Amino acid sequence: MKLIRSGRRALVCFVAGVAALLGGTTSALLGTCGPFTDTANDAFCPFVLEVFYLGITTGTTATTYDPTSNVSRTQMAAFLSRGVDGVLKRGSRRAALNRFWTTQNPSTLGVTTVGGAPRLVQSDGLDVWVGNNFDGTVSRVRGSDTRLLETWTGATGAYGVLTAMNRVLVTGQIDPGRLYLIDPSQTAGAVTTVATNLGTGPSGIAFDGARVWTANLTPTGSISIITPGAIPWTVTTLSVGVGSTAPIGALYDGANIWVTDHGLGALVKLNNSGAVLQTVTIGGTPGFPIFDGANIWVPNNGSTSVAVVRASTGSILQTLSGNGLDGPLSAAFDGERVLITNFTGNSVSLWKAADLTPLGTFLTGPMTSPDGACSDGSSFWITLVNAQELARF
Repeated sequence: MKLIRSGRRALVCFVAGVAALLGGTTSALLGTCGPFTDTANDAFCPFVLEVFYLGITTGTTATTYDPTSNVSRTQMAAFLSRGVDGVLKRGSRRAALNRFWTTQNPSTLGVTTVGGAPRLVQSDGLDVWVGNNFDGTVSRVRGSDTRLLETWTGATGAYGVLTAMNRVLVTGQIDPGRLYLIDPSQTAGAVTTVATNLGTGPSGIAFDGARVWTANLTPTGSISIITPGAIPWTVTTLSVGVGSTAPIGALYDGANIWVTDHGLGALVKLNNSGAVLQTVTIGGTPGFPIFDGANIWVPNNGSTSVAVVRASTGSILQTLSGNGLDGPLSAAFDGERVLITNFTGNSVSLWKAADLTPLGTFLTGPMTSPDGACSDGSSFWITLVNAQELARF
């Protein structure tokens, strides 16, 4: 059984326990197991008590577990769903830090003033990095207390941010596009320019373990594949690589690169050479997607929706609407929830990733225009373009 979301080991143990309960209790002698008088206090009793204490199943009555009865597929789905929920909630970084709350209004946001027009944002696990498009700087904000630690300069057109290879990479959204590198272990100063010949207007950025990929938005659209090495890094730009007009977002799902395309209204799957493997029509002007370990969440700015796409097949599981969506632009995943920024609505919308349940919409303040988003596993971080702030949600 392969599980790629957080808490997989605990869930495997839980499923094994359920299987043992279903297959092994028929021969057990009746006795007392916790509150249950019809279940033996034997090797299987700890499994029974675990699913009882976690609320996965409470038995058939207050004192009976009914261990020999069959379990229907519907009941099994309920047990597994509660098990997944329990593992994700109890095993999350939020639980370890006792942060079970959801920020309810702008006055409870933790905000840090950064540079002009902060766009995309990425956490390295400790600090948060922001590309400031207007003033060509990159801000480093401490994740524990939102303090501005450093400002790196020389990143003209700073836009997309990637943390990889113990470095921070930033796209320069100019013509031709640039790629900048920051060594976080060094004293802040000017960024290092590692490539000056990307396609025009690089926005989204992804890493496949060997190469960096950028989605270049203008004027006719392209993707660039950058191979790290001696500076300048080697760049291959494919002007028709995605058969599109305006690639904008990029991500890697562990197997393939996916690019969102403004012009096609599509999510495009690429092979290692940048050739198109699959095109999924999802909605108007898609923005910056996120991969939650199983599914890809794509905000569709033009059609005011979010497409949830199964990465393994490219099939659309559901197109979400409502829940306060208003100009959805970027997505982030914290291990349990997915957040969508609403650029027009000055708000963010939350969903439960496991079953796509809407969790509400929360304002970020008048005229803040939330843009980029990421998570460090404890908090969401949101760039507020008009306020020139980074907000901790």
